[in-house]
Amino acid sequence: MAKLVFRSSGKVIQDEKQIKEFLEKQGVLYEKWGVERLPEHLKTNYQLSPEEQKEIIDAYKEELETLKKEKGYVAEDIVVLSEQTPNLENLLQMFKKEHHHVDDEVRFVVDGSGIFPIKIGDEVVDVYVEAGDLIVVPAGARHWFELDENRKIKCIRVFKSPAGWEAIYDENETASMPLD
Repeated sequence: MAKLVFRSSGKVIQDEKQIKEFLEKQGVLYEKWGVERLPEHLKTNYQLSPEEQKEIIDAYKEELETLKKEKGYVAEDIVVLSEQTPNLENLLQMFKKEHHHVDDEVRFVVDGSGIFPIKIGDEVVDVYVEAGDLIVVPAGARHWFELDENRKIKCIRVFKSPAGWEAIYDENETASMPLD
């Protein structure tokens, strides 16, 4: 279940409408696209062939094309993290470092789950995502990513250019979002 957890107060929001409204005020897009249309093998397989990756992307072609048209994105791919991922621990250590990007960070969760901690003013809000969730963290927002106890996630990534989602770790280049 998607939820927000405010680290400083412990406040938890689990209502989908409240999650969407709070994140929207912060410039973060959150939507439910669902995964019911995907065959089970595309959800559960974490070693996808290029053909299977294309099949997943094609299943969301309409939503992806709308998002690309609205936000100016031009490309998409699949990212998979699981115990089968080479150098998983090294990747997770890199993803856990606070950073931002010059482009939006767009993830649609096909399977699995994870946490996007996002700095909003002086607060850190953990955004828990699961299969069927779309999250768009805006360019400049300080954030990081963590796997949850399930230790696996499969996502469609969408971007304007591959260089745009390269992480910027220097806090002096921070563009944190104000807390509403």
